Amino acid sequence: MSLPSFRQLFTRSTPIPFCLERSCGVRLKRTLPSIVLGRPYASKSKIKSTADLVPGSRQLLTTEEARSEYHKAETKMASTVEWFRKEVAAFETRASGRVTPSLLAPVRVEVYGKGNDPVKLEEIATVGVKDGSLLIVTVFDENNMKAVEQAIYDAKLPGIVPQRQDTRTIRIPVPKPTVEARTALVSNAQRLAEEARVQIRRVHQASVKKGKYEKHSVELDEFRRLVEKNVTEIDNILAHMRKTGSR
Repeated sequence: MSLPSFRQLFTRSTPIPFCLERSCGVRLKRTLPSIVLGRPYASKSKIKSTADLVPGSRQLLTTEEARSEYHKAETKMASTVEWFRKEVAAFETRASGRVTPSLLAPVRVEVYGKGNDPVKLEEIATVGVKDGSLLIVTVFDENNMKAVEQAIYDAKLPGIVPQRQDTRTIRIPVPKPTVEARTALVSNAQRLAEEARVQIRRVHQASVKKGKYEKHSVELDEFRRLVEKNVTEIDNILAHMRKTGSR
């Protein structure tokens, strides 16, 4: 018996002869395409869908230790960014010419009996505004007067010169910011931005060193993304400060 042609196979009106001989069956298997014999090239049950696959950029950290270290690094970096944001906010206030108690926020005072860590000015004194252009600092304890006065000088705030009024009061006239003063504020912001970037990189290096992650691992990629995210945030804050200082 001869095999039917392909045109005959796919013509409905042409019957397909059936062969019971083994030799005929072998010839059919070797000659006809698999789809004609009812054997698909791949079973649908064996085909994997890509819908459930997670790209490397979205993979979770592999161990509990890595997740814990990532959370610690994330918290420290966020604290650094927030510190820089507050410092720049004070710079922007001075650059705008507004007189508020926050102008003295960077001042840290070394007080006898408080240990080696300087304290914030607001912890040992009150700061008020008079006539819209004058800061009034009132110290709680007159024994701290000299330390407060020196701390204001040491803060090196542009245009800020303390004037002692009595044993507990300091007057600080705040002049309108000049172009030079605004430029100095922007320079200070740039310096603090670099300090913040260095601190973020130190946190990153410490976390990676502690984890001992393999090269090209998910952990290294996630920590790298975390650094880029926070450094970008610092760059954005600084860019806004530059725009404010140039007005």
